[in-house]
Amino acid sequence: MLTILGFAMIATFLVLIMMKKLSPIAALVLIPALFCVIAGQGAHLGDYVIEGVGKLAPTAAMLMFAIVYFGVMIDVGLFDPIVRGILRFCKADPVRVVVGTAVLAAIVSLDGDGSTTFMITVSAMYPLYKRLGLSLVVMTGVAATANGVMNTLPWGGPTARAATALKLDAGDIFVPMIPALGVGLLFVFALAYVLGLRERKRVGTLVLPGGAEEREPVLVGGPGAGASRTKAGASRTKARASRTKARASRTTTTAPGAGTTGGPAAADTPDPADDGTEGPAVDPALQGLDPHRATLRPRLYWFNAGLTVALLTAMIMELLPIPVLFLLGAALALTVNYPRMADQKARIAAHAENVLNVAGMVFAAAVFTGVLSGTGMVKDMADWLVSAIPDGMGPHMALVTGLLSLPLTYFMSNDGFYFGVLPVLAEAGAAHGVSPLEIARASLVGQALHMSSPLVPAVYVLVGMAKVEFGDHTRFTVKWAALTSLVVLGAGMLFGII
Repeated sequence: MLTILGFAMIATFLVLIMMKKLSPIAALVLIPALFCVIAGQGAHLGDYVIEGVGKLAPTAAMLMFAIVYFGVMIDVGLFDPIVRGILRFCKADPVRVVVGTAVLAAIVSLDGDGSTTFMITVSAMYPLYKRLGLSLVVMTGVAATANGVMNTLPWGGPTARAATALKLDAGDIFVPMIPALGVGLLFVFALAYVLGLRERKRVGTLVLPGGAEEREPVLVGGPGAGASRTKAGASRTKARASRTKARASRTTTTAPGAGTTGGPAAADTPDPADDGTEGPAVDPALQGLDPHRATLRPRLYWFNAGLTVALLTAMIMELLPIPVLFLLGAALALTVNYPRMADQKARIAAHAENVLNVAGMVFAAAVFTGVLSGTGMVKDMADWLVSAIPDGMGPHMALVTGLLSLPLTYFMSNDGFYFGVLPVLAEAGAAHGVSPLEIARASLVGQALHMSSPLVPAVYVLVGMAKVEFGDHTRFTVKWAALTSLVVLGAGMLFGII
């Protein structure tokens, strides 16, 4: 009974958010509460929720202060050199932009924290996607899938959990998996290339405003359109210049006291003939990482770099709990970079929306996980899946584990899967002569899909900052992420790792 209710609860949740009948927060709270009552355990709902909140509170605290810390690091310009290199590579070509998204997400994922990866990737790429009219779900899908492959790093979480659950060395699990994970990452880059080609075909002619890209239009349309697109780009450049002069003349006739830069006068309504490609002059929100923003602290660059390296080193060495490290790091970063109280308040306020959205999602997810665990649904679901494995599959338990890791790590937390289900799978494999190391390695292949799970707090940072509906992200990403996981599994088997 609990098994059926558990699967029904998850299916109801996914259907309602993908159909946009409920917001993710409402769905995470109301659906498990309803199914808890249906299971006849409504009287214990409060206990389950409090237990779930207690387990996820450190995660919520970590994300809150991580958002503030890395938000400040973005503000002060710590990541600008990396971003400039990626953007210089991207120019205005959709293929390069999408591939650049995958590369940037993979590089930043080396710190082992999904929230950090998504904050930096979205901050850098969102303005480019908006100004070029590219699909934002492509950005979130590619970033999440690339991060999912990289999430298998020993300090990323899943590998450490598998090693702890099966009492193995994390290095023995991870190092042999590197070739298979490398194939998975190459597949993500290839997928980004294909999606970029699709976007190039969809958006047509593109010209980035300002700089060399404006003088050298990037040709992205169909065959034979090169000369006409170049002429069109030149004509648009002239048109923008004339519109700029027109706006300047209008500005000089504004009411007394209105300056020629800044304020309402300078931000007049765009000309009806404007095609919206002038970027910041039309929509200041699309400026992204403005190289002249007032929050930059170039003189403190090496301090901020050293502080970030020290923070990540302390995380890897587990010198202190991660929430404590980010709390201390955020306080120190704010104090040193912005000594004035007003500036500190302004930086906190600038990131408050992301903090509130993510914290709200985490505590709402605590209701979902609390009910799943407290009612016993998750245990019954796992036991049913394991018992459904035919006896003839015993010698192939590594393959079975890899396949099960896709749905189980999507519908369950990593803790639930690695500490609850993996030991059972390893025991079943050992009875048929399958090494626990093979089982542990196979358990990692589902992480590409796991990073888009509604139970992963970091995914709400991604969709929130990108202004993408969670249901849209899920619909687009799940198929590609699942395919990536299967590629990793296939590569692992081909190389004899699994």
